[in-house]
Amino acid sequence: MLTFKRALVISAAVLTFLFIFRSTHSSPRPLTADSLPKPASLTKAHAAQAEQPARQETTDPPKAKPNKETTTWKGPSTASIQSPKKPKTQIPLDELHKRPLREQLDYQFPYDVESKFPAYIWQTWKYTPANGKFEDGFREAEASWTILHPTFVHEVITDTVAVHLMRHLYASVPEVLEAYNALPLPVLKADFFRYLILLARGGIYSDIDTAALKSATDWVPQEVPRNSFGMVIGIEADPDRPDWAEWYSRRIQFCQWTIQSKPGHPVLRDVVANITEETLRRKAEGRLTKDTKGIIEFTGPALWTDAIFRFFNDPEYFDMSSSKGNITWENFTGMKAPKKVGDVIILPITSFSPGVRTMGAGEDDDPMAFVKHNFEGSWKPENERHVGETYD
Repeated sequence: MLTFKRALVISAAVLTFLFIFRSTHSSPRPLTADSLPKPASLTKAHAAQAEQPARQETTDPPKAKPNKETTTWKGPSTASIQSPKKPKTQIPLDELHKRPLREQLDYQFPYDVESKFPAYIWQTWKYTPANGKFEDGFREAEASWTILHPTFVHEVITDTVAVHLMRHLYASVPEVLEAYNALPLPVLKADFFRYLILLARGGIYSDIDTAALKSATDWVPQEVPRNSFGMVIGIEADPDRPDWAEWYSRRIQFCQWTIQSKPGHPVLRDVVANITEETLRRKAEGRLTKDTKGIIEFTGPALWTDAIFRFFNDPEYFDMSSSKGNITWENFTGMKAPKKVGDVIILPITSFSPGVRTMGAGEDDDPMAFVKHNFEGSWKPENERHVGETYD
């Protein structure tokens, strides 16, 4: 006899069977990351991360425009180019080669004023000091750089090494390599080399006939922040006389036998681009000859001086709206102390030309004397070289 109790048990069994049957035949829910439980802390962290932009490499050159007024040493200058960080977009090589030369150089050798000065000293000559043919007259001067800079890498680059080094550093900028290899005179290649090595690697370039009188760490006062400047240059000539044009190419001329720079500096980029473009233009027109006339304007101190003044008056780097006028030779004539224009330190004539006994230069023991240029070389048509320059 079916009692109420038995009926209740049978009903429960039937309902259980139906539930199991329905569950085993329904579509299972796929297992995903969203279906798993998340700790509250992890969920919040992911949400916060999603709101942040992706981190990217920041190596583009500075674009800030400080006032370009020249300043003397009255504490750190405020007229320094800052280095805002901007993401660098990866560019395929074939696409990069279609862009203007200056853009290629900018991309390959980005500038960061806040970086450290590389501890390199670069010199060029036909032999290294380890070679017995290295001239005795250069040994003391060459050694002075190593003695006063014991923590620096000091390299004397020979012609053969220079060719391979340029091929390595500028493999991705074939126009530069073509121009370097096309230059018909060793002195032209030596001029070009100093700009090329500093643009790519930074550090100090100095001719083989120069002697270090003080360490480069003392060229600029310690109270001046090292992240506020990226280049140190010196006055070569300040001929305050009516007939100055008969002796020098510019009223104020910056020397290029000694230069210190961080890699990628815009002045170096401009110089390298100008030499490259002019060399390839002359090559195409059949005007690339071994005539030594005009070298100062082609690759030497005249070209170098013009590039520096062009940089000082470039609205891309300086705020021209607050300027009292262009920076000219008048801002540097008669200098006795360093000046700072943007991110460039300009040293007086005594610093890299002590002992010349002209144009107001001091002697070798002057506190501002840093590098002694021995001027041992002169033009020698018989071998087309200048001492301090490399040659074939």
